[in-house]
Amino acid sequence: MSGSGSSVTLAQLRAWLQEFARVVVENEAYLTELDSAIGDADHGANMCRGMAAAAPIAADETVAAAKDLFTKVGMKLVSTVGGASGPLYGTFFLRLGAAVGDVADISPAALAVGLRAGAEGIVARGKAVLGDKTMVDVWLPALDALDAALAAGQPLTHALAEMTAAADTARDATAPLQARKGRASYLGERSVGHLDPGATSSALLIAAAARTVG
Repeated sequence: MSGSGSSVTLAQLRAWLQEFARVVVENEAYLTELDSAIGDADHGANMCRGMAAAAPIAADETVAAAKDLFTKVGMKLVSTVGGASGPLYGTFFLRLGAAVGDVADISPAALAVGLRAGAEGIVARGKAVLGDKTMVDVWLPALDALDAALAAGQPLTHALAEMTAAADTARDATAPLQARKGRASYLGERSVGHLDPGATSSALLIAAAARTVG
């Protein structure tokens, strides 16, 4: 894209979801390894199952609006992904879809608003705040980086690169935290020293956007 005012096309949004499905498969064992340390050891398998079910929706060119694309994907994730990930990721895409609306192309600013709405859905559903060692710890600083770059007039390509860098840094910063939400919280101090699986898959979703949407 040439600048912060350029539109994000529906084809790019589809490509984003298909790329995320690909990297989830590529990282299934890694996500499971992370989850085996502080969770149920099923995050990789659950995400793979959900994105395998969602990928055909992303490839369906009869879906003609961003809202429909994200709503269908969100509903599919809620119905196919086990554990906490299904409701959280499902809510993210449902809120994203509602925010961007019945359009085929969206502006970078509208995408940022939609992503923020999705993250707020995760916060509302999971009742997590910064520092709880969850995917919220990635989404909020990553979105702040995206907003700052767009506000500075940076092209979306650069803004998404900034968002990805912030997401990766925030993901790594979950390791020293003690979990205060979810299954990992039962471990208490034993949760310290491990990356959060949901934060890690969220960083993968953001990086996929940088490769396809920007």
